[in-house]
Formats: sequence, structure tokens, C-alpha cells
Amino acid sequence: MKELSLNNSRLDGRYDIQSTLGQGSYAEIFVARDIQAAPNSPHNLVVIKALNVFLQNDLDSDLEHTLVENFQNEAIALDRVRHPNIISRLGHGTARDLRNTIFHYIVLEYLQGGDLAKACREKSLTLEKALFYLEQICAGLGHAHKNNVIHRDIKPQNLLLTEDQKTVKIADFGVAKFAQIDSPITRVGTNMFAPPEHNPMFAGGTGTLTYSKLTPAADIYSLAKSAYVLIAGESPRAFANQPISELPFSIRQKSWADHLLRVLQKATQIDARARYQNVNDFWQDLSLIKNFVEAEKDGEAVTEILPRPQLVPQAHVSKGYTSLAPQRPHFDTSQDLKLKNSLSQIDKAPLVVRLDSGNIKQSSNPPPQIIKKETAVGEAVNSQAKPKKKKTFFNRLAVFAIFIGLFAGILYGTHNYLRGRGVLPEIRNPFVKQEAIALTDINLRAESNANQKIIGRVTKNSRVKILSVNDNWYEVAIIEHGRPKEDDWAERGWVSGKSQSGGETLKILR
Repeated sequence: MKELSLNNSRLDGRYDIQSTLGQGSYAEIFVARDIQAAPNSPHNLVVIKALNVFLQNDLDSDLEHTLVENFQNEAIALDRVRHPNIISRLGHGTARDLRNTIFHYIVLEYLQGGDLAKACREKSLTLEKALFYLEQICAGLGHAHKNNVIHRDIKPQNLLLTEDQKTVKIADFGVAKFAQIDSPITRVGTNMFAPPEHNPMFAGGTGTLTYSKLTPAADIYSLAKSAYVLIAGESPRAFANQPISELPFSIRQKSWADHLLRVLQKATQIDARARYQNVNDFWQDLSLIKNFVEAEKDGEAVTEILPRPQLVPQAHVSKGYTSLAPQRPHFDTSQDLKLKNSLSQIDKAPLVVRLDSGNIKQSSNPPPQIIKKETAVGEAVNSQAKPKKKKTFFNRLAVFAIFIGLFAGILYGTHNYLRGRGVLPEIRNPFVKQEAIALTDINLRAESNANQKIIGRVTKNSRVKILSVNDNWYEVAIIEHGRPKEDDWAERGWVSGKSQSGGETLKILR
């Protein structure tokens, strides 16, 4: 195994690697401090997920190409399903470690609250708390399915909590697939939580059943097994690759147990067509158990669950979330990673630097160089001519800079003179690229016209970025919602700067 040499180093000039968080077959996970983030920022600590194609000894060009392609697809999938209850990608890059090993990496937010598997082991969750987390998971997973991304590895270990334990986020999209891609179903996930169609025993068919197409029902199966853990506090080991047929004795006598069993049993059917086909239907049935929680608070005895209209599962937004994704990643494949065949490509990737006693020093291992003998001789012969050429170049550059400075000064002085005489109006737009807070609920429209169709809503206390201004209309992108958004709300559009009563709708942040 050839692990990356990154401990006690700075990556990309901003990420100070602190410790190793974990390791997979071809990936290494590190915790790093972002020195460009504010000390109180929720993204002061980040996760660096590094693809190390040299970690095993079975590397060939086809495998390498597949690994890089899958790594890039993971980053693209995260951007496609960006949501308050899905882990966010913060950046990406390609670099060389302290031993000059090239690797690709993506930067993810660091969720310090641990995973739900750990939370269930350390302390049993109340029914109310379990449903609170499951609603968030349903909101994030439903959003992913709406964008044609199927996770394929939903389990409590991949459901991470923020430090305050109030927000849960779906992580590890490493085996996620785009639903519209017609490709064979492969074995993924953990046996206890993976649906039968991900098991080689069932792949291709069981009797009259066939699994030729991946659907959201696969994730719903795993979600139901995870819900069993959160509510019952026990592992579904006894129901691997089969429906949940009974609940643990500890909750079997609860007034809501029969309804819960019916929901979980339907969601974990062997035939994917017999399960819930979308997350919203699953949540609407599961959330009816809330009647019992509310009744127990009021001291009432409830003998049956009363159906009532249910909304779609609502997201829970944590501090620091933004719907704006970073630059789309593109990772080079085989020819750029094989150092022995492409030494000249090394210069394209920045070198990680070592941190020693708080001071940054260059790695003691400089990048390899290829020097031809005839080139070295030629440089020795002409070494005396180079200083003169270098000096001439800088002289010309200095003259050019002086000329540009004088010309700019003349233009600036002329502009100020004409503006002072009233010949030229003052042109400025102090709002563009600034941020603002919504003082009330504001309708979001496709264009800067009150007659345009409403495409969404900027809720009170939402934080927005102002992109452009047209009279008293502002084009904005929502950075953080003031309260959980509805599924069909747009994230960008035009809002009026004045309310119907004539008051201001936005408070510009200077």
C-alpha cells in the first residue's frame, strides 16, 4: 500500500491537514483546517477526500480511468443534489503529496456530530427525535431522486450530524448513480441495508422478478431499514435481504407499533414494484405516527392513527449552508497520473508543502526534472547572454507600466473634472455582488416586472446575494433560507425593492 504523505502539510495554500479520518480501497479521508475561513465559520474545519489510485497494487489503465471517472461523478452528483440535508462539496483540486505522488481530491464540509449509528449506540433516540431526523433524511433523499440521483448506500453510518445535533445530512455518494443511465445493477452497500436487487443472489431475477432498472425504491428499502434502527434502537440483521416482519419486543407493545410495522414491511418488500415508489409517500405514511407523540404530550390515549393531509418532508437548514455550488470539477485520467510515463505533467499539479513549527517550508523532495545533455551544454555556453536579455525585458516593462499609469491618470482626472461640472453623471452601482437580508416575505419572479409569473418566494430573514439591479428591482440568488423552502421554489430570480405598503423589502449588508 502506498498511502499519501499529507500529515502536517498544507494543501493548495489553504488546507492544513490535521489528521487521517479514514481510508477505503482507493480513497483516503483527512480532516483539515481552512486557513482562509473565519475562526467562527462552520467550515473552519473541512474534510479532504483524496483519490489515491496507487493505494493498491492492482492498478492498470482501465481501472485507473474508472476510479477517476467515478470520483468525478461523485463530485458532480453532490452538486446536482445540493440540499440542506445533503453534505456539501466546497471545492476540489489536483496536487502532489510530499513524496510527489499525484492525487485528485474534493473538499467536503466536516460534520462534527458523528453519524446516526453512533448516536443510536450511545443513547436511544426518542420517537420524536427519530422522526425529526427521518423527516430531514426524507427531504434530502427525495430531492436527490427528483434530480435523478440514486444514492445506493443509505445506512445510519452515512447519515451525519452537525455539531449541535440538530441537522442530519446524507453523505458518501461514492456509489451513487444517475437514474437515467441504463447500466447493469451492481452489488453495493452493506448487506443489512442493501435491497435484494443489489445482491448477486437476486441480480437478474428471482422467479418472475427482474431487476433491469435502478429505481428510487432501492433507496427507500435502505431508508426503511435505517428507520428501523433509529426507532427500534436495534440492528435489522435478522432481516438481511428480506422484508421486516416484526419489531423488537421493546417497542412491540407501543400503540403505534402495528402502523410502523406495516410501513416498514411495505418499504422492504423483495419485489421493488411492491414498495413505496417515492420518498414522499413513505414519509406521509410514517409521519402519521406523530399523532401518538402529540397525544402523549397532551396526556391523551390514542387507539388509532387518524389520517390527515401531510406536507412533503421539510428540510432543516444549518448555519453556513448555501445553495451555490463551487466550480464544476474536471479530473484528468490515466495519462496525467502515471508519473513514469508522463513526468512532464507533474508541474501541472501544485506541490503540498510541509508545516514545521508553524512555518511553511518547501518539501525536501523537489519534483523530478528531465535534462538533456545537449540542452545543459547549450545553457552553459550562452549563460553570459541571459542577464543582458533579462535586464532589457524589465526595462521595457517598466517604461510600459509608466506609460499606462500616466494615461490612466489623465483619464481619471478628466472624468472627475467633467463629472464635477455636471457634464457626466455619476455612474455607480453599490449593490451588485453585495448581500442583503429579506425584511419580509417577497415574491420571486422570472423578470423585473410585477406582471411576471411568481416562481418562488424569498422568505423573511433569508440571506441573498444581489446579482444585478434594474430600477427598484433586484436580481438575487438565495444563499440561506429564512425558513425551510418548498420543493418547487426557485433559488434565483427578481424581487421588488418596495412592498405594496411602500416599505423596504431588503436590508443591504454594507
